[in-house]
Amino acid sequence: MKIYTKTGDEGTTALFGGTRVQKNNLRIESYGTVDELNSYIGLIKDQEISEEIKQSLLKIQHDLFTLGAMLATPPEKETLANGNDRLNIPKIDEESILFLENEIDKMDAELSQMTHFILPGGHVAVSFCHVARCVCRRAERLSVALNEEEQLNGVILKYLNRLSDYLFVLARKLSKDFLVPEIKWIPKKI
Repeated sequence: MKIYTKTGDEGTTALFGGTRVQKNNLRIESYGTVDELNSYIGLIKDQEISEEIKQSLLKIQHDLFTLGAMLATPPEKETLANGNDRLNIPKIDEESILFLENEIDKMDAELSQMTHFILPGGHVAVSFCHVARCVCRRAERLSVALNEEEQLNGVILKYLNRLSDYLFVLARKLSKDFLVPEIKWIPKKI
């Protein structure tokens, strides 16, 4: 497969199904941000963390590629002329969300109750989790905006929302694993 095609040299790109759009199209922004999120999750996975968490992150990376493909396919192009699904891959579904919820619950069971907002930091891996969480929230906001223009599969928004929760709890879990104190945000009195 050739890496450069020169078809995007004028600022357009093709969606799955062939429709060409500007590279700053909201659909491109949405799945581009999901791709950025996937890269940050790769950074978390490359840290000295447990193999169990690495495997969960790898599954999430696969899910994000699928979610990106779902976002890259306009609704009118989802079905081929013969009636088959253009994306001939398993989609993100309620089971994908349940996986995140189960992972959150497992980690949360090991953590102390949260009494304050927590500032990002304390360890590089923890900070990467917070950066990924923020990118995930941006992907969610962009996808919500896209959903206002074109109806998306509702599971996409739900998955991104749950994934940001997962990344927050993972940051807390890694703080505990690395024995670094969480930095509580305590506003100063005026």
